[in-house]
Amino acid sequence: MKRNQTLLDLLLTFMKIGLFTFGGGYAMIPVISSICVEQKKWISHDEMMDITVIAESTPGPMAINCATFVGYQQAGFAGSVIATFGIVLPSFTVIYAISRFLDHFLEITVVASMLKGIKLAVGLLILDAAVAMLRKMPKKPLPRAIMLGSFTVMLLAGFFSWRVSSISLMLSAAVVSLGVSAWSSMSARKDGAEQ
Repeated sequence: MKRNQTLLDLLLTFMKIGLFTFGGGYAMIPVISSICVEQKKWISHDEMMDITVIAESTPGPMAINCATFVGYQQAGFAGSVIATFGIVLPSFTVIYAISRFLDHFLEITVVASMLKGIKLAVGLLILDAAVAMLRKMPKKPLPRAIMLGSFTVMLLAGFFSWRVSSISLMLSAAVVSLGVSAWSSMSARKDGAEQ
């Protein structure tokens, strides 16, 4: 009985997230975090940060990957299927209805005006997600240096219209982090051997 309630809760929660969040992956992070971490306490803040990194680096939309992970954490395979279905169903239904019944949906003046406002809100949601992740980032020099370097590259890429893949940035950050970690370990061993 409790398992069925958990599955129903997952379905309804992720349907709500999918229905009321515009802008895709990054815009959905604050909503998923607010509901799954703060309200439901299904996952911790650290797990949410890990999910975000993993979801960004694996195939498929970030929000769906997050839903799948949280669902699996709560109710195994069935939970992952239900949570994924819940987050996809509202978008699928809305897009299907638009494509089926409204030929020139984006040309409707009211819709075009509404979407301009939504674009601004999505930008603010993404900024909110970035600030929240920045606050939870470890207060150590290496993560801050990697963040600052990535931010600078993305800013310059946007300014000069360079094509920079987020995957290449993540791989570069991983290589730098591994390199610094290996160098620190070797230095520690060398110092220990000298003593």
